[in-house]
Amino acid sequence: MSSTNINHTHDHVFLGSAHDENAKRTLWVVALTVVMMIGEITAGYITGSMALLADGFHMATHAGALGIAAAAYGYAKRHAFSQRYSFGTGKVGDLGGFASALILGMVSLGIGVESVMRLLQPTEVQFGTATLIAIAGLIVNIVSALLLGHGHSHGHDHDDHGHAHHGNDNNLKSAYVHVVADALTSVLAIAALLAGRYLGWVWLDPVMGIVGAIVIARWAWTLMGVTAGVLLDQTDAHVAEEIRELVEKPGDATITDLHVWRVGPQAHAAIVSVLGEATANVDSIRERLKPVHEVSHLTVEFRLA
Repeated sequence: MSSTNINHTHDHVFLGSAHDENAKRTLWVVALTVVMMIGEITAGYITGSMALLADGFHMATHAGALGIAAAAYGYAKRHAFSQRYSFGTGKVGDLGGFASALILGMVSLGIGVESVMRLLQPTEVQFGTATLIAIAGLIVNIVSALLLGHGHSHGHDHDDHGHAHHGNDNNLKSAYVHVVADALTSVLAIAALLAGRYLGWVWLDPVMGIVGAIVIARWAWTLMGVTAGVLLDQTDAHVAEEIRELVEKPGDATITDLHVWRVGPQAHAAIVSVLGEATANVDSIRERLKPVHEVSHLTVEFRLA
């Protein structure tokens, strides 16, 4: 029995290729969010708008979540070469993304509860002032989404047929989802405030809060599922299938044990245990697996049948 890694000496740095750029974009969005958060919460209290106040507190939690994303980028970079982490710090971003998803879920719950209370006990709203602040919040959200969206769109890798695999950097994705959720609540707030001012539909303000809470909760659940899968070393079925096909296709080797998991935004690790004939060996198995570009850390174990 023999086993080997692809390289005899190598590091375990599996950070995304756009790590530093995405970190800078996230910091800019944190600054914009904090400024707008202060303005919206203040204006929400003054005007009495639940939709605006909800958007402001929503932004407050987003500021915290985006801060977590920024901190995750910094931590992953500082400890990238640390021997404390067997497979590097490539998954720190997924940890940050999972934490952000939890915060997003709690935000949606809070907005939903408060909106129901306001629906049952309506309060006076200063529609004009609240609308102006909500529009300003939407502009900040759009700018933030464009900043993060540019990095998000360039953070895709491609398979051999040119198909994009989305969501490589879950830390960036979580930040992007947060600002898009902010934009949604801003749009709903504006619609509710305009309807309240010109149509007298005061009830629409808390109703829009409820709608926003439901949509945000769904986004949070989806993001939580994606990041949890990475943190729990979920097998990437596509990569595993490709490995199995390449190893077993010649007919002289059979995979007896296979582990494939993600260790970074654009990197996977794989441990392949093979039972083969004399025509196969560790080197030949490694050669067969060269086309699997997703795997950055490969360990092959070989036994003669």
